[in-house]
Amino acid sequence: MAAVEPIVRITQGTVRGRVREGVAVFTGVPYAAGPTGAARFAPPAPPTWRGEWDAREPGPSAPQVGEPGRSPLQDLMGEGWLPGAEYLTANVWTPSPGPGARLPVLVYLHGGAFVGGRATAGLYDGTSFALDGVVLVSLNYRVGVAGYVDLPGAPANRGLLDQLAGLRWVRDNVAAFGGDPDRVTVFGESSGAASVCALLAWAPRGLFRRAISASGGGSQSLTPTQASATTRALAAHLGVPPTAEAFAPLPDRALVNALAHVLAEPPNLTVAGVRDPLMGLTPLGLVIDGDSVRGQPEDAIRAGAAADVTLLLGNTADELNLFQLTRAAPPVDARSLPLLVSHLHPDPARVIAAYEAAGRGTTPAELLSAIGTDYLFAVLTARLADAHAPHPAGTWRYEFTWRSPAFDGLLGACHGLDLPFAFANLSRVDLHTLGLVPDATEPRELARRTHATWVAFTTTGDPGWPRYTPDRPTVQRLDSAWLPTESADGAERGVWVGVR
Repeated sequence: MAAVEPIVRITQGTVRGRVREGVAVFTGVPYAAGPTGAARFAPPAPPTWRGEWDAREPGPSAPQVGEPGRSPLQDLMGEGWLPGAEYLTANVWTPSPGPGARLPVLVYLHGGAFVGGRATAGLYDGTSFALDGVVLVSLNYRVGVAGYVDLPGAPANRGLLDQLAGLRWVRDNVAAFGGDPDRVTVFGESSGAASVCALLAWAPRGLFRRAISASGGGSQSLTPTQASATTRALAAHLGVPPTAEAFAPLPDRALVNALAHVLAEPPNLTVAGVRDPLMGLTPLGLVIDGDSVRGQPEDAIRAGAAADVTLLLGNTADELNLFQLTRAAPPVDARSLPLLVSHLHPDPARVIAAYEAAGRGTTPAELLSAIGTDYLFAVLTARLADAHAPHPAGTWRYEFTWRSPAFDGLLGACHGLDLPFAFANLSRVDLHTLGLVPDATEPRELARRTHATWVAFTTTGDPGWPRYTPDRPTVQRLDSAWLPTESADGAERGVWVGVR
């Protein structure tokens, strides 16, 4: 007998979903109007649909550059651009559709270096969360040119504005799906985690009670001068002035192709003595505009901006391995290593010697991965934890250290590897490029424990190990041993701290 299709009533009308594995699933529900034409560069507008919305199949995704071929990056970011106008959408997995259940809610913001990603990637399937009593909501938002290119005549950080609109939609509608709008946790990874940091610093209070930042560092914002370098490069390729008015008539495909060109030859974002905080991995990021982003999130959080929000944050042990293995760049050797490190520190020889002495690597590639992982992720994560820890809501920190066997072990505990474990989707999605197979006992057990941690934090605000406090900065290692340790120097992990 076929399962009855669930129908819920929300602000705009009714939404029809489907049942999978005993979970009600609603995909592609617009939380804002489709940002087409000139509206691509405007703040998100309220959704315009009324009546019944068919949410039985995934909707379109934001215009974006695709990842060629099958790779770990594609498994993490999804299948790329699925064209369509209504792509500012929410996807909901719930065990109990309808008002009254008041279940905890986890809102997921996907990663993708601000240039790509989609909320309906198989990796982000919310079934495991719903089966454990959590309503999982994932949001599509503008990325690339429409979302994050800083254009005179348009508001900055439009993707972040979309996320805020999505969180307001959750507040107003999640009760109809069985969720509790007063128990919302916002969770992001990579650029999605950078967004979480910005939301912690500047979002209106009351949209979420808890937050999870996975591999977001401290969300180091770009200055307007840095951001304009990318805008100028795009405009030069398109042959138009670097303004919203000039970009507005251009088709999405032209903007996507232009960004692909800039990604292949990215501009130097080290401008006016300010180093590129994104280490050349992406030409786009959150921009300090004095409105949606008013500085560095760490400073606002230290001053108490998120004092009432419980925070779980962490990073993986070998973040940069993913980019070294998937980016089309010459191999790192003894000659190129000092030049690459010089973009991060004025004394590259001292940095390299310190990491060699600490046993953080022997080959140039290993040393660059260790240095870059600390520079962009581990140290910034520790600084953000230090900024939040004195406040009353509570801070918990982790490091994911389980190493993938993929690429002859070179993938290691790479960027994004914690996601299949948090979502517990090892048997639901083909993740062989990440070195994950469903019948392997060790990763299956680690997925059970990691997923249970995310569920516990979303439900109770306590992941199950000691808090990270100024006098006891505990870091939980997420691996087969599962042992909590204190930061070696009492504040920040990494040799980088001693040489910066």
